[in-house]
Amino acid sequence: MKASELRELTAEELQQKLKDLKEELFNLRFQLAINQLENPMRISAVKKDIARVHTVLTQMEKNSADA
Repeated sequence: MKASELRELTAEELQQKLKDLKEELFNLRFQLAINQLENPMRISAVKKDIARVHTVLTQMEKNSADA
């Protein structure tokens, strides 16, 4: 998911997206532990998506504080 797509979402939608991504990361790590993970690169992609969501949320908070 691109940051530009994330910026179009509301804060509540971003929080939900963050929750979903963390749940997916947990499931991927679990699959990795039991050797059932088909695409190990998905873990790093989900981590990057989580970081993007955090970045956009931080930017939104900063913009609202400045205004």
